[in-house]
Amino acid sequence: MTGLRLALACALGAMLSSPAAVRAESQLVLDYPPSFETVPAATYDEDRQRIGGAHLVVEKLEDGNVRMIAESGFDGGARNVVQALLEPVDVDKGLRLLQQESRSFDAGGQPLGVLSIDHRAGTASCRRPDGSLVETLDLPVDDRVANVPLNLLFLPLVHGDTDKMNYQVFLCRGGARLMDFEAWVARRERGSNGHDPLVEVRYGPDFGGLMSIVAQNFVPNFAVWFDPKRVNPWLAHRIPLYAKGPEVLVIREGIPPGELGPD
Repeated sequence: MTGLRLALACALGAMLSSPAAVRAESQLVLDYPPSFETVPAATYDEDRQRIGGAHLVVEKLEDGNVRMIAESGFDGGARNVVQALLEPVDVDKGLRLLQQESRSFDAGGQPLGVLSIDHRAGTASCRRPDGSLVETLDLPVDDRVANVPLNLLFLPLVHGDTDKMNYQVFLCRGGARLMDFEAWVARRERGSNGHDPLVEVRYGPDFGGLMSIVAQNFVPNFAVWFDPKRVNPWLAHRIPLYAKGPEVLVIREGIPPGELGPD
């Protein structure tokens, strides 16, 4: 009987530890898109001078999944292209991430590599421009990695449902790794034109407690602006085009840069 129990225990352990027995998936459930559209935008430098085009595409695919594509950068120069594939959950009440990808190009238009995340397979990878693998990383079973769809991830902050959000970002520079991030509402006020509301969300590495507050003075100034009264509330965001690359503002067409308020 002891041998039988041991065999059963080993078989059960193998089932529980088998990759097929546990489906890897993102733990984050993002707000369902308020609209499906292509939003024209423009890219600005740190002096808020227009340097190139940009756009944000949110589309519903035939299988019901949702794809988001965003591109920004200098005309004829450095640029960044990101995309995410998400599946509906709870009868289209939310979205769960399936895949994310980021491709960057330097000032000469040369590709710098590919960062990709496959939530179903539970892996994240860094690849060279030719597609060859540099490094891969296993994601936690219930990961909270969100590199791309921050315009959807931050909506609970925009609508006042929470004061702070915690998630993770996958990084390739310096070795494949996950970093804890946090996001919070830095400003909630009427726009400079006197009638459009404005919500500014800041985000950055989460080092815990006082250390995170100190670190905010030394990390890039990541931010996303929203107008909660719009059907699609995204207005603008500030990002580096790639690791240690130029920092840019990507702003929805029709929004004067000065309307975002002081830098």
